[in-house]
Amino acid sequence: MEYRQLGSSGLTVSALALGTATFGGEGDFAMIGNTDLRGARRQIDMCRDAGINLIDTADAYSAGRSEEILGEALAADREHFLIATKVRMSMGTGPNLQGLSRHHIIEGCEASLRRLRTDHIDLYQLHEWDGLTPLEETLAALGHLVDSGKVRYVGVSNYCGWQLMKALGISAREQLPKFVSQQIYYSLQERSAEYELLPLGLDQGLGTLVWSPLAGGLLSGKYRRGQPMPAGSRQLTDWGEPPVHDQEGLYDTIELLVQIADGHGVSAAQVALAWLLTRPTISSLVIGARTDAQLANNLQAAQLKLAEDEARALEQISRPRLIYPYWHQAMHAAERFSAADRALREPYLS
Repeated sequence: MEYRQLGSSGLTVSALALGTATFGGEGDFAMIGNTDLRGARRQIDMCRDAGINLIDTADAYSAGRSEEILGEALAADREHFLIATKVRMSMGTGPNLQGLSRHHIIEGCEASLRRLRTDHIDLYQLHEWDGLTPLEETLAALGHLVDSGKVRYVGVSNYCGWQLMKALGISAREQLPKFVSQQIYYSLQERSAEYELLPLGLDQGLGTLVWSPLAGGLLSGKYRRGQPMPAGSRQLTDWGEPPVHDQEGLYDTIELLVQIADGHGVSAAQVALAWLLTRPTISSLVIGARTDAQLANNLQAAQLKLAEDEARALEQISRPRLIYPYWHQAMHAAERFSAADRALREPYLS
């Protein structure tokens, strides 16, 4: 297993992390998976043996059941893993049981600690933007948790560029804990994070955790042009996460993935994961699985190294078009690009 620094922090994380959205299987999360306590213990053992040291969860996963299963499954293994969890989503019907108010963040943290059976959270992440709570209040609440020793590092998830930069500016101004990471959706199916979020991470020293790096299974190699949908499929139906705006372009990418995978004698999923690990700022890919076999297959991606021409071909076939103002800057400002500007724009300049 490869280990990477989480942004500019001193924390080191495995290049692959275990995602636990499949733990519990309650409510809408039943469509993702229903791993029980026994299955969670098996998967955690597999990850420990593979060298994974980071497990990601959230209070909202199966209404807290994911955290409960994780806490019980870890037991004496707690010291071997970093635990990342999240707060923001609704945890009940009351008006204060959601959002990023001081009230909900502190209550949410205390509840997560109880469910996880631990005295601290290694990485506490804001799960989603809250435009109604002042960022000063949110960041001060996180500072309180860090000062109390209940949280070691703080991160963010699913923010857009201006929201994240505003938060970083306030944390610097008020001398509050700075985000060390952002957890985002990013894959060969959808690379719009390259417009703002990855360059921002380079410029500001943020590590990137990637959720759903296989696009909810779309990049597993099971979805092929002209072939029947996989049994029990939720993708390319009425399930809209992630949304697919160019199905033919997606199939083109999948065909190349399968071609490269066949050349290595591996799965298309492993190739898709290995490609993401070549991208700037990526600290860890959060992989979850409905079955042990899926997890075992995904874990092997840590050993796969793509040739430069293979990585370049995947970049080219999945490359998003430049939106404004990026196409204008590429045409007229490239001679004064910084390293953060150039890292993800180079293919467009040549």
